[in-house]
Amino acid sequence: MSRPDMPDPAREGATSRAAIEHVIVPRVTDLGDMKVRRALPSSQRQMVGPFIFFDEMGPGEFLQGKGMDVRPHPHIGLSTVTYLFGGQIFHRDSLGSALPIKPGELNLMTAGRGIVHSERTPPELRPAGSKIWGIQTWMALPKRLEETDPGFVHHGIDDLPLIEGEGKSLRVIIGELNGAKAAVPTPTATLYADAQLEAGAVLPLDAAYEERAVYIASGAIAIEGVDYEAGRLIVLQPGAAVDIRANTPSRLLLLGGERMDGPRFIWWNFVASSRDALMAAADKWERGEMARVPGDEEEYIPLPARRA
Repeated sequence: MSRPDMPDPAREGATSRAAIEHVIVPRVTDLGDMKVRRALPSSQRQMVGPFIFFDEMGPGEFLQGKGMDVRPHPHIGLSTVTYLFGGQIFHRDSLGSALPIKPGELNLMTAGRGIVHSERTPPELRPAGSKIWGIQTWMALPKRLEETDPGFVHHGIDDLPLIEGEGKSLRVIIGELNGAKAAVPTPTATLYADAQLEAGAVLPLDAAYEERAVYIASGAIAIEGVDYEAGRLIVLQPGAAVDIRANTPSRLLLLGGERMDGPRFIWWNFVASSRDALMAAADKWERGEMARVPGDEEEYIPLPARRA
């Protein structure tokens, strides 16, 4: 997804609990048919593991004949991870990939030195109207891979390990959790999982990953006796094992991994370890030198005005 201008996420009141480092309240932008909540990057935290961008899309509903239309736009230095709870998005990219993303599936696109893609509501869903709800994240690439070849992988819902029992349903999207390991290779240790909890269920989260956070997509939870409501990104202290208790039926995203090899610069849809790389990518897009998206060549998102 192309990154619209949005204010920085805010931090909710600091907690004295030893296991919690930050509680980030995403800033909300109303796009008409849906709201977008951005939790990362924030003024308190740029990344959690490799995750440098975290948006919740929706829940939203498109009227008859309408839908999502994110025109072709470029990325460098990152991998986009799209995971839906509801609705569909049709993905196309400059490698020739073209397929719908459905709930519970993993869409992982690695930009490397440069890729272009578009995201639209499938045409067959537009006449009756459709819904959308999901998460899109960006994972920064380690410095050694910022100029790698672009790539794309898609995993269906049956490819992602599922653990069920004791009032919990845990789908491992990337990484390893509770003995289940996803098949998706990543350049650094990474955790990404979708947890659905019944009221009263308890999900232990150990300290196996260096950096970790919990995003509450719906419901309400308690960690160390403190209650948190939906729309909060709770960043955990390194080394702190916690029990997450669902106060109500809840849906959570668990994310994190190995600390990235230094901070990143981020401008528009570009992520890099140097400002020069951002500006070089901007110049290429402005000059029309980046690849087109087969099947979606007629439109594109222009480069926004550059800040001094």
